[in-house]
Amino acid sequence: MSEPVIEFRDLGLAYGQGEARTVILAGLDLTVARGEVLVIVGESGVGKSTLLRVLIGLARPSSGTVRVAARPGCRTPMALVFQDARLLPWRRVVDNVAFGLEGGGLSKAERRAEARKGLALVGLADLAGRWPHQLSGGQRQRVAIARALAVEPDVLLMDEPFSALDSFTREGLQDELQRITAQTGKTVVFVTHDIDEAVTLADRVVVLAGKPGRVAAEVRIDLPRPRKRRDDALQAIARQLRAELSRRSAEL
Repeated sequence: MSEPVIEFRDLGLAYGQGEARTVILAGLDLTVARGEVLVIVGESGVGKSTLLRVLIGLARPSSGTVRVAARPGCRTPMALVFQDARLLPWRRVVDNVAFGLEGGGLSKAERRAEARKGLALVGLADLAGRWPHQLSGGQRQRVAIARALAVEPDVLLMDEPFSALDSFTREGLQDELQRITAQTGKTVVFVTHDIDEAVTLADRVVVLAGKPGRVAAEVRIDLPRPRKRRDDALQAIARQLRAELSRRSAEL
């Protein structure tokens, strides 16, 4: 395994005080290797999205440490793709993608050039001049991914980015993400409820379970890419993960 880019040590996070205090995460240890696609699964409320919020700085841990070893000179340590695309309706596609580059010292022409590179990476170079309302749901989510990639993050965080899409579009975007990670070598931390999605995308799947949430199990997936969803070996891993989730839920 290559060098770690993310390390959680004895991480804890709680909201509120006294009797109103709710502990979300406790004693969580987790390392993400550079270039790894790590997928986090678990039941609702276990703290999957909270981990991403801690990494991006939207939530502060109550205890423990978080270490992010970004590459020297990288433009942005991390970028987050949400479940909904969150595009600005008054901006054309290319300017939505360029949004994250504002304030970085680039001219408007340079920002648009970088944005077009991001759009080309997700296969939408010919839609740069469209408005968000002219796009399908899958296209809007591709624009959101292009916007995250345009800032050249060391780590791409993805919070259930395909869950609101129909199954055909979702599988297409999973294939796109496999292609992008193979092409860029990007480190990805991906949160999902979907076990089939997890095993299709992941180098390693981490199961969060419990109240408060902690790492309950890990499964490494050493199958070749691109992966075929109906592959017997992949389906066997999916069954293993479902059984692990059920067992952990019954225990905790």
